[in-house]
Amino acid sequence: MAVPTLVVLEGDQTGQELLLEALRVLEPQTIGFAIEFERYDLSLENRRATANRVVLNAAEAMKRRRVGLKAATITPDTPGDVGSPNRILREAIGGSVIVRTGRKIPRVLPVAGIHAPISVVRMAVGDAYGATEWRDGSGMDEVASRTETISRRVCRYVAEYAFQHAERSGATVFGGPKYTVSPVYEGMLKEEMDAAAARHPGVPYDPQLIDATYALLLSTAGDTPLVIPALNRDGDCLSDLVMQLFGSIAGAESVVLAFNERLQPSTVMAEAPHGTAPRLHGKNVANPLAMILAASAALSYMEDPRAVAASRAISKAAFEAVRDGIATADLGGHATTSEFTNAVILRIRGEACPS
Repeated sequence: MAVPTLVVLEGDQTGQELLLEALRVLEPQTIGFAIEFERYDLSLENRRATANRVVLNAAEAMKRRRVGLKAATITPDTPGDVGSPNRILREAIGGSVIVRTGRKIPRVLPVAGIHAPISVVRMAVGDAYGATEWRDGSGMDEVASRTETISRRVCRYVAEYAFQHAERSGATVFGGPKYTVSPVYEGMLKEEMDAAAARHPGVPYDPQLIDATYALLLSTAGDTPLVIPALNRDGDCLSDLVMQLFGSIAGAESVVLAFNERLQPSTVMAEAPHGTAPRLHGKNVANPLAMILAASAALSYMEDPRAVAASRAISKAAFEAVRDGIATADLGGHATTSEFTNAVILRIRGEACPS
């Protein structure tokens, strides 16, 4: 069987350190087969040295190889600098959907009794981000305006993937936009959600307005897995809420998806949802769980049954380690970064016997 290839996008500070921990989990002696790493140095220093050419090369590699794993990177705030590599990568691969899944973390108390997974499937382009903004008038008569746009294509990608994801995970597609107030603009996403529901009649479908979605997330029993399709800004806010409902962003990964004309993912970039955490750099105390889960997510999109099986084993082992009390300080434990990774590796290899 051919050796699968994973495009690895290296990063900055703690982001790079946690990437290296995740790559340790993917060693052949742990998962039972070899993965070839095609590596690109996306550190701030190299992005500046190459005038972002390395970022574009990495994007082309992901389109060619289909799956990438990205470390957290620094985005400088100086005008005229290299800017955000995430934005460049999303545009270059045609990334139109972002998926983030919150999960119950063992030994971490969630909010409102929630324990079933919640995935937010949101637009990665358009809507409030990238809108044209302007102001007219002056003084108390000054008026601020903006023009936002969404496309039928991206609405269809969001809706279809939400139902595909729910179908695989036994979840309910829940929530939606405020289509009653904005039937033309936000109604486009609702139309595509209804159409996707018709294509997937076996998936439970419970559409709600966005304000009701927030309220119900805090008031329901939380025992049903949910998938929430969302506009760009709604999804950004929902993702942050969902992560905190589970007590920490440590138990989630972020996946950027591009799609082909058959509505199937064509390019995938997985990453942790957190940043470079410069205060933790070099201290071996940062939590690698989210980055390990990002590596697991990347494998799940590979067209290789060994990778899909390894993805499940990695996620299971990571949460078993936390359940057994091996965790970094942010989750109430005393393990170092490398100690937690070691515990995950042992469990994947079957050399530990979690109780």
